[in-house]
Amino acid sequence: MAKQLRVGVFGRTGRGKYGHGLDTVWLDMPETEIVAVCDEDPDGRAKAGKKLKTTQLYSDYRKMLEEAQLDIIAICPRWIDQHRDVAVAAAEHGVHIFMEKPFCRSPEEADEIVQACEMRHIKLAIAHLTTYSPRIPVIKSLIEDGTLGQIVEIRLQGKEDRRGGPEDLWVLGSHMLDLLLTLGFEPESCFATILQSGSRAPLSDVYDGNEGLGPLLGNAMRAEYSLKSGAAAHFRSVQNCAGNPSRYGMRICGSKGVMDIYEGTLAPTYILLDSNWSTAQTDSRWQQVSSAGIGAPEPLSGQRYRSRNQIAAEDLIDAIQTDREPLCSMYQARQVVDLICATFESHRTNSPVSLPLQSRTHPFANLL
Repeated sequence: MAKQLRVGVFGRTGRGKYGHGLDTVWLDMPETEIVAVCDEDPDGRAKAGKKLKTTQLYSDYRKMLEEAQLDIIAICPRWIDQHRDVAVAAAEHGVHIFMEKPFCRSPEEADEIVQACEMRHIKLAIAHLTTYSPRIPVIKSLIEDGTLGQIVEIRLQGKEDRRGGPEDLWVLGSHMLDLLLTLGFEPESCFATILQSGSRAPLSDVYDGNEGLGPLLGNAMRAEYSLKSGAAAHFRSVQNCAGNPSRYGMRICGSKGVMDIYEGTLAPTYILLDSNWSTAQTDSRWQQVSSAGIGAPEPLSGQRYRSRNQIAAEDLIDAIQTDREPLCSMYQARQVVDLICATFESHRTNSPVSLPLQSRTHPFANLL
């Protein structure tokens, strides 16, 4: 058996904790061994060490990187105010990275992470789990082979809970924007409006956002991304307007039908082959899409497909061993940050903005 890769876990009790299972996924993988945990909170650190079966505990990630001889660090917190600093430090120590989304707070921070990793040939993967779904190849084929006809519109939806508007775009919309890129769509520009209680949000209301997200504004938004294909992708989010069941997901609208995709390792996916996009006037019906195709039973099962992160972690290990980019790489993560910050720049200037963004600082950086 090959030597196990040494994993260090970075968490922050009370400030994003340990993300969505980025700490525990390594316990299910024989290729890895958790050798160290870092958490600035003493009680959280002790609990994590017990759960992750290691006694090598740190309060400072720099010391863990210096002493623990890591191969991989899991940057687990969903709060992103330290993502840039920990990732750059890890790269400087030659440590590969598995990171919770969102990636970081601005294009500038994304550039700094990418540069640090490139200089030392570090692999970095982001936990946008749907990108790793075994159903993605089938979904892409249904788009590319014309089953849906000409793609004319893509609708992206956040959860629209208490985190409506730009916060929803960062936290949940980042998954959908990543999926947009994974499916081969290429945004070229963005026009967006941010609202507060139904009216255009004034820039004087910019505030320091929740969960270390950086500058935020408003409680609702609408954004249109013009795609290279000529189609458009729309993101909309209004605070406290969630559906039950949730509408959080993506709808791809084509001249021959529509396809709905929801987040997940085995991403729930449904297709309606009806050019009317509705069952109200025809005998058409929605069909499930599995990794085996339209209407076929899902052949995949087991812990690997119930886990949020195992396939992603396996892909990162293979990327390290074969010297390729992970499926959800730092380059795609940087594009997602650009797509999010483009909405802020468009609102600030009240005009469309081209992608990628020319200015790499956060559009609201000087408004706090």
